[in-house]
Amino acid sequence: MENKGKNIEQAQESCYQQWMSLQSQRVPEIKHALAQRRSHEGTAEADSDDKKLRELTQKIIGDFKDYAGKRADLSRRCSSSYYAPSWNTPLENALIWMGGCRPSSFFRLVYALCGSQTEIRVTQFLRNVDGYDYSGSGGASLSDLTAEQLAKINVLHVKVIDEEEKMTKKVSSLQEDAADIPIATVAYAEDHVGEPNIAVDQALEKQEKAMATLLAEADNLRVDTLAKIMEILLPVQAADFLLAGKKLHLSMHEWGTMRDRRRRECIIDGEEDVGGE
Repeated sequence: MENKGKNIEQAQESCYQQWMSLQSQRVPEIKHALAQRRSHEGTAEADSDDKKLRELTQKIIGDFKDYAGKRADLSRRCSSSYYAPSWNTPLENALIWMGGCRPSSFFRLVYALCGSQTEIRVTQFLRNVDGYDYSGSGGASLSDLTAEQLAKINVLHVKVIDEEEKMTKKVSSLQEDAADIPIATVAYAEDHVGEPNIAVDQALEKQEKAMATLLAEADNLRVDTLAKIMEILLPVQAADFLLAGKKLHLSMHEWGTMRDRRRRECIIDGEEDVGGE
């Protein structure tokens, strides 16, 4: 009979693919909820729509928590694959931090959206495009962040960067351990490169466990940061932010895939002087 079981890396990739599929499903849900809320701006139904938006954002944070929990469980059996996933494109792996995105990148996204939406509003107002009416724009956007909201976001941003730096130092220390006793000394003493060695296996196993712990800590920081940003933002702002984040994540994967395809199709002549001379 055919063995339908999965090895650990296949299980990890399957978990990732399910997560990406769920993100794709959430995009139209957020769009629909936002469109409904904006169509009811200034009416009695707006409060009900805000409640639905808040429930949806909480559900999405729950999705993230569940995914982080599954990753933590799978990483206990093999954590190193999460630091350069084979299911990611090289572009994504070049941007990865502790098995995922930097939590501080959430703030960059907030600032980027705030700036771009403000620019759009100003342009529409000045040109009066399509009879643009500022008062009926359909709920608060990220361009409407108050001074109080921005202050809270900035304080949180500083705290998150500090936590990131602490984790980065921890993983740097683990990486340096590869050049320490017993791994380095065994590698030097062996007559044949890469021979099995109990001491090395034990050291690497210890390192894998430490990396799994760090991955879980990083995922927890990502989830916690996202949840705290959601608390600061109004329902429409929070949904806007989540929509942008999901589209960015999905787009980066597709852009990376397209770049890989172009690279594979690009043939370099072996006799060509690639040095440019």
